[in-house]
Amino acid sequence: MRSTIAMGTAALLAAALTACGGGSPGATLNNSTAVGTLIESPPLRVASLNAADLTAQLTATSQGQQLVALAGAPTCGVDFHYFHYQTVGGKGETTTASGAIMAPTGGTGCSGARPILVYTHGTAVTKTYNIANITDSTNEAWQESAMIGAFFAAHGYIVVASNYAGYDSSPLPYHPYLNADQQSQDVINALKAARTALSNGLPSGDTDNGKLFITGYSQGGHVAMATHRAMEAAGMTVTAAAPMSGPYAMLAFGDAAIAYSSPGLGGTIYYPMIVNSYQQSYGNVYQSTSDIFSPTYATGIATLIPGQYTYTTLVTSGKLPQFAVFDVDTPGTGTEPSSGSAELDAILAQPSAASNPIGNLGFGDPYLFNNSLRIAYAEDALATPDGFVPSPTTLLPPAATPALGIRADLKKNDLRGWTPKAPVMLCGGMNDPEVFYKINTLAVKALWAPQISAGLVNVVDIDPSTNGDPTKAGQLPTLVGTIAAGVYASEPTAGAAKIAADVQTAVLSNATFSGYFSAPGVPNSPQGVMALEVASVASQATALYLGQGVTDPATLAADVGNGLVANYHFPLTQTACETAAQAYFAHF
Repeated sequence: MRSTIAMGTAALLAAALTACGGGSPGATLNNSTAVGTLIESPPLRVASLNAADLTAQLTATSQGQQLVALAGAPTCGVDFHYFHYQTVGGKGETTTASGAIMAPTGGTGCSGARPILVYTHGTAVTKTYNIANITDSTNEAWQESAMIGAFFAAHGYIVVASNYAGYDSSPLPYHPYLNADQQSQDVINALKAARTALSNGLPSGDTDNGKLFITGYSQGGHVAMATHRAMEAAGMTVTAAAPMSGPYAMLAFGDAAIAYSSPGLGGTIYYPMIVNSYQQSYGNVYQSTSDIFSPTYATGIATLIPGQYTYTTLVTSGKLPQFAVFDVDTPGTGTEPSSGSAELDAILAQPSAASNPIGNLGFGDPYLFNNSLRIAYAEDALATPDGFVPSPTTLLPPAATPALGIRADLKKNDLRGWTPKAPVMLCGGMNDPEVFYKINTLAVKALWAPQISAGLVNVVDIDPSTNGDPTKAGQLPTLVGTIAAGVYASEPTAGAAKIAADVQTAVLSNATFSGYFSAPGVPNSPQGVMALEVASVASQATALYLGQGVTDPATLAADVGNGLVANYHFPLTQTACETAAQAYFAHF
């Protein structure tokens, strides 16, 4: 999920982007309900910036300057178009959805025959999510829209990005979250509609040159891989793909979180979305929400996301707990799950804060899921185990279909077991606290070892733990927090702004920190970008907590470290991986 502590380049880059509007009057309506139909032609042009104006606006702020350093100065202008198209829901029902076409403008290298880049967005909780709405900074999609526009459309790609069924103007009353078949078809339908818009003519004059790239992050990583699989199965041409930090091994991921007591950050958002998506699509998860959700949260949860709330207000309004996915489990207190099996009790036990601090954080009261669900899930996992969790055997999901509905659904949407024909770059971070890299990316990496050896697949880890020393895993937040506290202790009477600036310098110049990264501080590699971003977050977190009155160095160290963890999945890893994807696609 997106952290409620919005730090880092990606969270701030959109602050520079405003645009003059430009409508598309005289649109005609197509009333066909055939999937992939473009409903209004031409689609509305909501904003337009030429390259000079885009560059000037970006470089007018420090955040925009950081973006230009990462994405490169815009070589093209961008027209943002808003379109509607026909698609299907998770049960195959007819519905509509909306999306964005970001068309590059500006002559040679920007207009005319251009490659198409399909972008699949990450988890969003608010129904009004609209990636075409670049002029509204309050829209949940605003940051992601600006980032993708800057990294790809401003460098000559025609970007096609669906908002997905269930969001924005879509009348579908739910979102088929992480439903591989539906979401891949939804994206293909959006692409078909966008190609119709291009063939009918847009103000930019852009046309499809036949090259097709696919990329997406987090939920969008899963959707991107599922779309690549579906396109190749249908005989469509894919030039290259870059799924990033996605939950590809869905059954393994679910088993680790639920059966083996390792819920990640964001689980109180992700897991209800998965449950309700699969209940809507397959109807086999529960008879009533109270069957699996605790009494505190069962009422209304089936229609909660996407809805009117933001990440923050879901928690502050009491609709969802912040961290507690499961009931607190303290042996000897009578609160632990009562399965009647020593084997089950052992795997269901709450991990210690020392051994698994993120997993430990996922237990508390009030909690989201009933113990009965965990027990039933663990029993099913023992009866029909995944091949990768708890320990690798085959790397694949079981051949047999699990008896428990939710596990059967997770297996159905697991992306292990196919191999790509087009080149692929996988990107993520080893210490991602939300979408576990070891379970997802490394499982696919192991399965695609022959493709890696043949040069067809490339795997990028922006995390320092794989730089030849796995003992470094998990040390970054503590190290960065300690550096920040040391700077504060050395100049306690300096202003917060100076201390924060000095923290950024101290992090990048620290020999231990630099040893974690390739080309630290230099935005010419994904790890170099990550190093810059980590230092930026440390600086911003220091200023934030000093401004809140934190005066104890140990407390400051912990707070800064926690701020880094909270921002690790988004925006830090995403921005570093977008940099990697941009460079990867440039080779084709």
